[in-house]
Amino acid sequence: MEIQLSADQMAFFRMALQMGRLRREEDAVQEALRMWEERERTRAEILASVELADESLNQDQGREITEESMRDLAADVKQRGRARLAAEQVPSN
Repeated sequence: MEIQLSADQMAFFRMALQMGRLRREEDAVQEALRMWEERERTRAEILASVELADESLNQDQGREITEESMRDLAADVKQRGRARLAAEQVPSN
């Protein structure tokens, strides 16, 4: 497989090599594929959640939205986001 990078992408790649973020070209491709896979998995999870929510609403099983439930939701999203960021900080081999 051959991949063509734009001038900006190539400069970004060279900077990552110089800074030691990447050791070889393959590292950049592997990182990009890992991130793409993660994004697609997240997208699939979101779509599945939306489908479940839609089914729930169609069966009159919705839930009431209150200030408290929104605060709880925001806290949960923050906690999951922080956990995800912490997991991404772990160096991968």
